[in-house]
Amino acid sequence: MWDKVKNWRWAIVTSGLILLGLGYSFWPEAQAVDLGEVTRGEMSVGITDDGVTRVHDLYTVTAPVTGKITRIELDAGDEVIAGETVIAYMTGLPSAPLDARARAELQQAINGSLAAESSAVAALELAQSDLARAEELAERGFLATARLEAERMAARAREADLQRIRAETARLRASLAGRGSGAQSAGVSIAVRSPESGVVLRRLSESEGAVALGTPLMEIGNASQIEVVIDLLSREAVQVEPGAKVEITRWGGPDPLPGRVRLVEPFGRLKISALGIEEQRVNVIIDFAPDAAVQIAALGHGYQVDGTVILWESGDVLRLPVGALFRGPQGEWQVFADDGGRASARTVTIGHINDEYAEVLEGLTAGEQVVLNPGRAVEDGVRISERS
Repeated sequence: MWDKVKNWRWAIVTSGLILLGLGYSFWPEAQAVDLGEVTRGEMSVGITDDGVTRVHDLYTVTAPVTGKITRIELDAGDEVIAGETVIAYMTGLPSAPLDARARAELQQAINGSLAAESSAVAALELAQSDLARAEELAERGFLATARLEAERMAARAREADLQRIRAETARLRASLAGRGSGAQSAGVSIAVRSPESGVVLRRLSESEGAVALGTPLMEIGNASQIEVVIDLLSREAVQVEPGAKVEITRWGGPDPLPGRVRLVEPFGRLKISALGIEEQRVNVIIDFAPDAAVQIAALGHGYQVDGTVILWESGDVLRLPVGALFRGPQGEWQVFADDGGRASARTVTIGHINDEYAEVLEGLTAGEQVVLNPGRAVEDGVRISERS
């Protein structure tokens, strides 16, 4: 027996090696996966949206009267003092010059007024003469008192007509004299002063010229009193309360700036998104924390930032990378844990979730490794190895 085995020993060894090679070639390889660790640490949940900075109290200086304004020399960034800094001076508008036709029509109106004045003088003289005769007859007792009063009223009416015509003649003459050459109308110069101390944010009008009452000239504000306005969807804004912690990011500095919600405006407005979707947006007003004064000195009015309103936070929670989660057959949350080199499907109970982590309530312990973004090739019991 042993002699036969001895004679076939090389054939047996060769066959065994062939079987081992075939087994090794058909043996399933371990799936290369990315692994993440279940850890304990800080975690927070918030609502993030873009916003802009603005001066807390913005003052728009407008023209107090209709008139001609001088050139505004102040530039954006210049400091102004309330009640002292003169923004510009205003005077009355110059009269409009008359063309030949308008001048001729105005001269004819003056001539007509002079003729009416002559007629009124004659009428007044006649009325005064009739009044003198009536008074003489009344003294003799030949004229009733009512008739005498009527003559007096007629004389006063003729005198009033004359005064009115003379005033009209004077007005027409003044109009012809003032508008003939387009000269500046009479009037005092009015100084437009800054209503508040701060800096010039925008110069809305610069050149000298005529402006109407209420025309915006300049925007002024205190650059050190900056707040942030972010517009949230109305269904998100109802979760925010005044006093909530806020982190201001993407403002230009390396670290987030702290802030607090001061006001959630009670009025929502319609806004069309970039995709053409109608959304109801609500403004949330945020104040910077006092210790951020040095950083916000670099911000101005209308700068773009991102704001995250913190709805929940904890300093010590069991958490796992959110990319490890997937839905199981019954819709429950599951993960693949690394169990000695094999994927082990675990059902987990999840609490809060943010963009990075999910809070683990049950199903895992700190230090365990879980598969990140598992593909279809990863199943329960499959051999796995960490991708290098």
